[in-house]
Parts: sequence; structure tokens; C-alpha cells
Amino acid sequence: MPKTENLKPKTLEKAIIEPAREPWEAPVSSRVVMTFARPDYHFLIRQTQAGAPRYVWDCALREGRWRDRPLTIAAPAVGAPYAVLVLEKLIALGARAILALGWCGSLQPQVKVGHLILPTGARAGDGTSRHYNPQAPDPAPDPGLYDLLHQRLCAAPVLWHSGNIWTTDAFYRETVELVRHYQSQGVLGVDLEMAALFAAARFRGAAVAGLLAVSDELADFTWRPGYRSARFRQARDQAARLVLDTAAQWKDNHD
Repeated sequence: MPKTENLKPKTLEKAIIEPAREPWEAPVSSRVVMTFARPDYHFLIRQTQAGAPRYVWDCALREGRWRDRPLTIAAPAVGAPYAVLVLEKLIALGARAILALGWCGSLQPQVKVGHLILPTGARAGDGTSRHYNPQAPDPAPDPGLYDLLHQRLCAAPVLWHSGNIWTTDAFYRETVELVRHYQSQGVLGVDLEMAALFAAARFRGAAVAGLLAVSDELADFTWRPGYRSARFRQARDQAARLVLDTAAQWKDNHD
């Protein structure tokens, strides 16, 4: 039997199974906001007055509106493999611009709980990204969608940083050695989805950008959770509105 390392993809061959819209499936909006934590999901559906859910891979899809623009809320889809499984179906159902709202741990001492991170790229420590982009270890967001989000942040009264993040599949294996490695490279934080979403979206020709609220701190190699704090909730609420505003600002030729 061949060794596992010899089976790692080096080129992007055609897949046996391709995502598709089935005859009984309704389309989604061209604008989608995807999130990964249930509190964020409930906040977003309240903000957009989203309707009743339907489900893709057990992930809820709800149609709502923001600033008089239709959009779909997709959540919760935690972790790179699950998030991309859902993303593939969303794109097959008509999604073209996907804004990802997530949480992350800080790897740098100046990045605190309650700050926001706008990823310029992601170091792919997950297993999903390489199946969509085997030659490039640092998937990046869509430039146009990133610019829209960047413009919104520049005008917002929030503390935020832009730079690379590290995406991992193993929340409980964020070791001192790994944190020190990425920290030394200037990586700002660690999350569970962004690298894979960037890689898969680029492969499929869709636009993805993301915004992360810092929920915990790892910079001194001790876990300092802050996701129950008021400053984190305030930052998450601000991030959610910025993501919704960006989704509404994105131009759809069918509007």
C-alpha cells in the first residue's frame, strides 16, 4: 500500500464528485454572510430579519435583507472541512460574494481581546486548503471584496489590525512550538476556517473575504479566553455590522 505522503495532491485533477444544484433546491442570494459560532448566527439573523431556515449539510441557510439588499446567512459551519463543504454548495446554489465572520486567538502581544483582524492571507495549517491550492501555502482573500471591507474598517471607530493569520484544524493542538513559529513570522492570530475558504473560493471563481474578532490571547503561551467579555461581544457586534455593510455594498449585476 502506498505511503500517505505520496498521495498528497500536487496538481488539481478533475474530481469524481462535483457540487451541483439539485432540481429541488432553491437558489441562495449572490451575497452570503457565513459564520461559525451560534451566537454570531443568532445576532446576524436578528439584524437581517432572516426568514425560516433550510439546511445544507445540516448548516442553516436563511434569507434576509440588509440596507435593502438581499443576502443569505449561512451558519454555523465550524472548522475548515465543514466550512468548505458548505461553501461548495453555496457557490453551486448561486453565491458569488461570501463574507466570513469569525473568531480568532491572538498570537501577538499588541493584538488584544476585542480587537478585529482583517486577514490579508492565511498560513494553511489545515488539511483542506491543499486540495484546492497545493502549490501555494498562503491563500488570500478576493482583492475587490477585501478592499471594500478595508474601506469600511478605515471609517469605523474600532481597533483593528491587518495581516496574515494561521488556520489550523486542531484547536486543542495549538502548541507552544507552533505558536512561537507563527508568532516569529508576524502572524497575527489563529482561526479554524479562513485559509480553506480563501483557497476553495479562488478555485471556484467566487469572492471571499473575512473579518475576525479576537476572542482569546495566546501571545505569552498561556490561553487567556475573553469570549465571554463585554469588549469581545461589542467587537463581534461591530464586526457583524461591518460584514453586513460590505455585503450590501458589493455590486451584483442582477440587482
